[in-house]
Amino acid sequence: MAARHSHDDAPDTQQTFERLARTSSGPEHDLLSTELVEAWLPMAHRIAGRFRNKGENQEDLRQVAAGGLVKAVDRYEPERGPFEPYAVPTITGELRRHFRDHSWDLHVPRRVQDLRNKVRCARRDLMDRPGHRTEPDIEEIAAGAGLSLDDVRTGMEALESYSALSLDAEVGASDDGFSLSDTLGENEPGYDLAIDREAAKNGLRHLAERERTILYLRFFEDMTQSRIAERMGISQMHVSRLITRSCAQIRDYADDPTADRQAA
Repeated sequence: MAARHSHDDAPDTQQTFERLARTSSGPEHDLLSTELVEAWLPMAHRIAGRFRNKGENQEDLRQVAAGGLVKAVDRYEPERGPFEPYAVPTITGELRRHFRDHSWDLHVPRRVQDLRNKVRCARRDLMDRPGHRTEPDIEEIAAGAGLSLDDVRTGMEALESYSALSLDAEVGASDDGFSLSDTLGENEPGYDLAIDREAAKNGLRHLAERERTILYLRFFEDMTQSRIAERMGISQMHVSRLITRSCAQIRDYADDPTADRQAA
């Protein structure tokens, strides 16, 4: 008597699986595998249909489910029991893995994706409880999901980060083409500082060693002119004149890119 199955799309293929298990790799083995995949394909498509409202193309989901079915056929061992209870988790796992790995606009670590799912399920269960009409707080979700408060916060952030908004997306209802990218970033003063430092290098190269030392002590070691004068063995007024003259020379080289060639 044929074995009973839980669904009409679950064919009786036990004998074919037993033949496959006895067959070595080769044309006959491939033919039997193809026969089994085709026989169980309606079941794989039915499982893919469970995920049809999650924003993915249904044909793509069917392909993923078919890939899971192929894995199940290849790995199934008849002596361990009926095929269907083994195949269903395998196919479902492939579909869930597809959503974890491919349905996010940005790459998100697997741990964060799992936290998102746990938080979502815990929040849904809390909202479904009789008499619970308000949004559950972090402590309730943490208790329901068995997570720490930090993990709940991470999961809740991921709930709102499933897809990315284009930087070209218009902001508001204005007609001036104002986009999201126009609201991001600000002038970085460090860029101007880097440009100024590069511009000063040419003039510094043309200073005498003593002048370079004085500028270093004044502007990098933050020493007073009096202390510099004491260290260099000259007067404080002479230090002041050298600093003024050296800074002017550096500015001249920075303002005139040909100064270096002219000096040469």
